[in-house]
Amino acid sequence: MKNNLRVERAILNISQADLAEKIGVSRQTINSIEAGRYVPSTVLALKIAKVFKKSVEDIFQLEKGD
Repeated sequence: MKNNLRVERAILNISQADLAEKIGVSRQTINSIEAGRYVPSTVLALKIAKVFKKSVEDIFQLEKGD
């Protein structure tokens, strides 16, 4: 699964730590999601999408083989 979380954060000018605080996870979790090492749960993906006022599909995209 790929994501454009880093781009969305840049648009709103918020740090990994800021986003992590807003959704109740660690900065390391945000870093792992951005790096593609961690696939967020449905609840976490929805919380992230809500912060950016976008749909989950606008932020996370399936790749071939997912």
